[in-house]
Amino acid sequence: MKFQCVNDLAAYWNAIAEVSAEVSAEVSVGICPENMTGDLTLNCFRLAKPLKSNPMAVAKDAAEFLGNHADVAAVEIVKAFVNFTLTEEALFRDTIGVQQAMLDQALIAEADRKRILIEFSAPNTNKPLHLGHLRNNSLGMALVDISKRVGHDVIPINLVNDRGVHICKSMLAYQLFGEGQTPESTGIKGDHLVGDFYIKYAQEFKQEVAALKEAEPDLADKTEDELFLQTDLGKATQKMLQDWEDKDPDVRALWQTMNGWVLDGFKQTYDRMGVTFDKTYFESDTYTLGKDIIEKGLAKGVFYKREDGATEIDLSAKKLDKKVVLRSDGTSVYITQDIGTTQLKADDFSPDGMVWVVGNEQIYHFNVLFAICRELGYEWSDDLFHLAYGMVNLPHGRMKSREGTVVDADQLFDEMHELAKAAILERVGDDVPDDLEHRAEVIGLGAVKFMLLKVGPKTTMKFDPEAAIKFEGDTCALVQYTYARIASIKRKSAEKDMTAAVDWTLLTHPKERVLALACADYGNVMKKAAADHDPSGLCTYLVELAKAFNSFYRDCPVMKDGVPPALRRSRLELIERVQVVIGDGLKALTIETLESM
Repeated sequence: MKFQCVNDLAAYWNAIAEVSAEVSAEVSVGICPENMTGDLTLNCFRLAKPLKSNPMAVAKDAAEFLGNHADVAAVEIVKAFVNFTLTEEALFRDTIGVQQAMLDQALIAEADRKRILIEFSAPNTNKPLHLGHLRNNSLGMALVDISKRVGHDVIPINLVNDRGVHICKSMLAYQLFGEGQTPESTGIKGDHLVGDFYIKYAQEFKQEVAALKEAEPDLADKTEDELFLQTDLGKATQKMLQDWEDKDPDVRALWQTMNGWVLDGFKQTYDRMGVTFDKTYFESDTYTLGKDIIEKGLAKGVFYKREDGATEIDLSAKKLDKKVVLRSDGTSVYITQDIGTTQLKADDFSPDGMVWVVGNEQIYHFNVLFAICRELGYEWSDDLFHLAYGMVNLPHGRMKSREGTVVDADQLFDEMHELAKAAILERVGDDVPDDLEHRAEVIGLGAVKFMLLKVGPKTTMKFDPEAAIKFEGDTCALVQYTYARIASIKRKSAEKDMTAAVDWTLLTHPKERVLALACADYGNVMKKAAADHDPSGLCTYLVELAKAFNSFYRDCPVMKDGVPPALRRSRLELIERVQVVIGDGLKALTIETLESM
């Protein structure tokens, strides 16, 4: 938040001899807590060190300076906090009058801007995207746009898991049961068609395991994984995986065909959701990476050989377990290729930092990966971040891809579209808008993204489509409706005389002050969302801003007859800025706005 009186206070302190240069950065204010008197509060504890004084002395000095400033109407000291109230002129001049300039520029200083790689989505090419992927994509896209919004150079990355035993399962099921089906011949989207065969494989495999246990009762306590290679399907799958690695032409041809179907399907879903990447890596190209890095690290003493020939690293000093990075036969483990892929991304883009958006079941894996990168001495290893997110559950429990009990992304989008359309028709009655389908799509997709983003990433959540689409409550529809409502007021203003000059001194209602201060806090909210890798605070802020506007509008009419022209003009300027902030915030969440709902 930029206020003239605060800038003047910083300049006053900077003029004092022997004051640390750090003081300017520390002179910042926040919204005054509701249980205290004032608009803004200055924390003097953080100023004590750069000013070479104690917090209470700093607070007294600040209160005296602000109390004599023309922009300040009242001041009080609470411990080492200085709470102060701005004059109407200063409040609206500094929060509304300069708001557009703030929205047209980066929010962080040039020295703090970084080049950041953000990897998200990372789907498997054996099934369509589901609700869990939607949380991943929503978080990834929002983090990309929020980080760009504050001023970072951001590169969105995808790593597609297009090889391995899970891919072979779909391929084998297609060979056995596909009968030459294609997306064109069946009218089924490519990723859905392949996903159907993944489910078919799981069903057939379960039957084989059951038959095996019935034939050999001593195997009753064995898991499906333990019995994998004792089943015909398991053996055939392992053979196909080996054939793929040996580049068998028939297996590779089927793999390319089915992967092509899935990737075409992914693109349709990505396009609908607005997902884009600057670079997509494929595990089939990267899975051999990392061995050379391990060999170099072995020579430097980062890794060591065990008696059985396996290569290992001891991370006990980092409170992590020992980790094998090459098996005794010299083959890679998953962490090996992850080390190699991380180095590849660093070589390709020379980033200052990297972020992975991956579920919280992989927290330990990334702790190990980051620790190994630090042991290898990579310059960028201290700026690696795992944005771990919780699962999205259904009302009846967890999703399971192999059993087909997932919320399919495409079907969910269609359902949300229809729910939004029904909600619109209920509100408009017989006056059906020409752009009904477009409105339904914007509201439906916004509802999905917002509900997945408004909960802190670490939290496991349940998804309720009907609650997400409501126009009341903490929903995207409420925020979008507020934007559209202000657009409607602006359209009506064309029918009024709006030639009067803006006069901030006329805005004396408490709810006008609340709106102005909320707008002023937007930059802080956005910077915190970027720094914390957490869009949920921005969602909460937009909901509260929308509620503050609706509360304001009940008590402070804008276009009603009888409102003085100068007051109308000033209130219109205020709500236009609210609309700009809402629009900018939703855009940072990759959510569209509507001029009418």
